[in-house]
Amino acid sequence: MSSESKIPVVSKSIIVPFVLITSLFALWGLANDMTNPMVRGFQKVLELSNVKASLVQLAFYGGYFTMAIPAALFVNKFSYKKGVLVGLALYSIGALLFYPAASLESYGFFLAALYILTFGLAFLETTANPYILSMGAEETATRRLNFAQMFNPVGSIAGLLIAQNFVLGALQSDDVDANGVELYDTLSESAKAAIRTSDLAIIRNPYVMLGIVVLVFLVLISVLKMPENKTQGAKVKFKESVKRLWSQPKFAFGVIAQATYVGAQIMCWTYVYQYAETLGIDSKSAVSYGLAGYIVFLAGRSAGTALLKKIDSGKLLMYFGIGALTTILGAIFLPGMIGLYSLVATSFFLSIMFPTIYGIALEGQGEDAKFGAAFLVMAIVGGALLPYLKGYILDFGGDGYEDTLFLGVSEMRYSFFLSFLCLLVVVIYGRNVYKKYNK
Repeated sequence: MSSESKIPVVSKSIIVPFVLITSLFALWGLANDMTNPMVRGFQKVLELSNVKASLVQLAFYGGYFTMAIPAALFVNKFSYKKGVLVGLALYSIGALLFYPAASLESYGFFLAALYILTFGLAFLETTANPYILSMGAEETATRRLNFAQMFNPVGSIAGLLIAQNFVLGALQSDDVDANGVELYDTLSESAKAAIRTSDLAIIRNPYVMLGIVVLVFLVLISVLKMPENKTQGAKVKFKESVKRLWSQPKFAFGVIAQATYVGAQIMCWTYVYQYAETLGIDSKSAVSYGLAGYIVFLAGRSAGTALLKKIDSGKLLMYFGIGALTTILGAIFLPGMIGLYSLVATSFFLSIMFPTIYGIALEGQGEDAKFGAAFLVMAIVGGALLPYLKGYILDFGGDGYEDTLFLGVSEMRYSFFLSFLCLLVVVIYGRNVYKKYNK
């Protein structure tokens, strides 16, 4: 047994602050994964192409890219607690803006609301991740972050259940007749307008309620005494910090690997619903497969956190990456439901990637971790750009998902080659970490 395994992941003296900050991971997981199924919801209600529907992800994850550096600068000047409070405020404002967006029936307004909401998430992630890393010995930092990140899929599962039970199953625009014909397409414009008003209100309500819940968190944390971070008094010069960070291959390649990982994850999680649809599964039932993916993801993160005690983090990242490549190929080439099961199984191998890449890239960065964390949060923009590219692939032969064939499979399936390439980058990064960077 290594000496690292004997070091406590979290000291008993800071259990309460650790639990409070860890709760934020579930809070942004809920927003993330309540939004993924909404892509299909917006597409149905507003009759959007795949490319236009993917703008939901572009707005959502683009907010991370925009606000990560300002969030890091704010935390560097003030404190983690103030960063958390600003993040919760922006999160709440963005969620509450869904009310006027639904009233105006404006897709652009919805996108703007999501964009502001993720300003708040960028603040929270830029603050919470390095804070968790600092709450103990550096030797156990990656394990500590993996543990905290285990609560992220708990929030994700809650978000998905909300989407399934209170949104997708209630949308009239998704109704089909006994022959599988989509009734919304057969209606007059006035009938469509009435359904559109009703369905947009259904999409609106969970976000408004979430905004109120986040306000409660804002008030609670504002009155609680939170510990100062270890480097609270150290103000890091931005330009010098950035120069140091990007001169290190382990960090620079880590940012690239993080971007490709997030892109692969979002493509797998967002398009599992459309994949299921090509097999004749309705939208509400398809959410069960998204839910299964999150449960598998949580199991993978639990197993991965335990394995990190004994296996080098870079090597484990490579192994999990190879597993993901295998299941993605299954999703592309295996027939029928077996392909869908393979796509769901991919979540097991995706599970450790974000916190492990994050922990590896920030290991040994000291005070520079404040800005290093911002770049790793900015890398979440991969979840905006790569699904947008996937939308173009899906629209290549038409608005359907089986308009063209390549290597004997439809565009819904062959579009996952993009996920395969993204995960190949992660595998190479993991190999480089334990073969080169850690030597």
